[in-house]
Amino acid sequence: MPSLSLLLLVLASVPPSSDTHPLPPPPPGMKARAEARPVLVGAAQESESPAAESPATEEGEEPEEDESTELEEMRALEGATLDPGARPDAEVLQSLRRLGVANPLRLRMLDALEEPTFREDEAEEALALITDLSTFDVARFQPRYDIPVEMQPLVAQYIQFFQGPGRKWFRKWVGRSSRYLPVMQPILESMGLPRDTVYLAMIESGFSPNAYSWAHASGPWQFIASTGRQYGLHQDFWVDERRDPLKATRAAARYLKDLHAELGHWYLAWAGYNTGSGRVRRLMERLDTRDFWTISAVEKGLATETKHYVPKLIAAALISKQPAAFGFAEEEFVYEPPLTFEEVKLTDATDLDVIARAAGVDVALVQELNPELRRWCTPPASAKNPYVLRLPTGTGPRFTENLAKLPAKERLTFRVHRVKRGDTLSQIALNYGTAAEAILQMNQLKSLRTLKLNSELVIPIPASRAGAKSEGTDTALARKVAQARRSGVTVPRPEDEVPAGTPRGPVATGPIKTETIGGRKRITYGVQSGDSLWAIAQRFQVQVDDVRKWNSLSARASRRALKVGSVLYIWPDNAPRQVQERAGTVIAQRASPSSTPGNVHHLAAGETLWSIAQRYGISVEDIKRWNHIKDTSRLPTGLKLTVSAP
Repeated sequence: MPSLSLLLLVLASVPPSSDTHPLPPPPPGMKARAEARPVLVGAAQESESPAAESPATEEGEEPEEDESTELEEMRALEGATLDPGARPDAEVLQSLRRLGVANPLRLRMLDALEEPTFREDEAEEALALITDLSTFDVARFQPRYDIPVEMQPLVAQYIQFFQGPGRKWFRKWVGRSSRYLPVMQPILESMGLPRDTVYLAMIESGFSPNAYSWAHASGPWQFIASTGRQYGLHQDFWVDERRDPLKATRAAARYLKDLHAELGHWYLAWAGYNTGSGRVRRLMERLDTRDFWTISAVEKGLATETKHYVPKLIAAALISKQPAAFGFAEEEFVYEPPLTFEEVKLTDATDLDVIARAAGVDVALVQELNPELRRWCTPPASAKNPYVLRLPTGTGPRFTENLAKLPAKERLTFRVHRVKRGDTLSQIALNYGTAAEAILQMNQLKSLRTLKLNSELVIPIPASRAGAKSEGTDTALARKVAQARRSGVTVPRPEDEVPAGTPRGPVATGPIKTETIGGRKRITYGVQSGDSLWAIAQRFQVQVDDVRKWNSLSARASRRALKVGSVLYIWPDNAPRQVQERAGTVIAQRASPSSTPGNVHHLAAGETLWSIAQRYGISVEDIKRWNHIKDTSRLPTGLKLTVSAP
């Protein structure tokens, strides 16, 4: 048995542990060890592949601010801790100060050594793993894993990071893993991947379906939109399958198998998941090796994030399957119950509140089981193409029985709107607190520029708006609901819409004349049938608001008084925005809010402060400050928000 003085000396080097509290024990089976299996895969996004293209946010994208911010905070701390060139911030320094003779890990180990049941070999093994990671022979633990594991300097550093500064996040990840491992690992195994590949989802998102990154990667496996679609994950106004833990796991398995087939080793496949297979393949060919550590050592090769990606995954897997050996007590983890559910098929769009009441559960539980849903209801569906919904185990029969008693028109809250002259989809959607996309799809409107006078539109609205003024009759509603079917269409920008009652005709083909006045170019343009201010502004690369200002048109008048044959003056040299040409395409930069007369935004259903901030080129903190918002969890639809500095 080592002497107490020796133990004190050895334990002085133990990384810090954050606060520990007695917590419930893990569920049965969490200690089981996986038998030896094939080898592992990796995943991520690349600069030439998935995540590094950093696409513009898609409309309706709704990141979960709490979880995503938490991930970014951890990654910032991780970089500052592991990057020798980084200057530690206050949080890093605070974590380092926790080192010393009073840290909880040291005290737990001393207590354990005084227990007669604690064998000397167990104590030495645990101490060796924790305090001498760089020289510890991890090969003898390989049979416990079906992915290759080895102790490299960066692996040891990541273990120490998870033991110390990153401990609070790692505890949460392990606690959440008990919910998703039972459903993810069988999928991976059935598709020919090692079960321990699942720890890639741990370092990507902490197993969070709602994780959302700066590169617009979403879900537990952090797919960006294009790669998600490439591997079969559907994304539209209604759903984002990147968030679904089962569907995304199948997609990740296919992607990782492709990477492994191309690159030949799991370490390289993981690196390819993070940075793209092309970059890894070029380095392999240049160095004539498939050894990740050799490739990683090249100075101008892989990005730092990718060099750290594989060691981070190995460290996460090592600790997760034997946390006690790395200084984690079982009572530190709050294990979530395994994900269980049953599925039902819906043939109509159905309000989630209605679903919850029919199943006898809370609506939050329905949303938790169906993280792919982006709206307050399920997507439009039919008997031929039903939507498959997950419900808590045992609630299916009750739900089916109760739902069958409800007429179709009562399964989703609708209003019927009769189109009047001057109406546009955006205006109608705003009036009812819904989204233009929902109106388009529910009414099978494929044209972006047509609203017929006196036609009736079915307006799907959230249950919270059900008290709004209704137009039309139940008969008209039932008829329209019966016609509503899913159709993938794109909503036009508000300025691109043609108000109902506008005469149709060919789009204008050119200006009347161009002249120079006071050293500036002025274009005299004759309005033709089918023109809109947005189309004219786009033609001359100016803003709609500028066209209004140059021609003394109010916002209301510009929609109703744009008559065929009227003349508009365009001053392209006087436009306040800059224009860039990229690959032959003219792209206008977003105007700052201060240059926009409309400084107030009405909050529509489904919008978040983040999506509004993206739309106006401002930050969420700006919106909160300008509107004195402290609690963002309960923002009523229709709320007026200031979107520029007062």
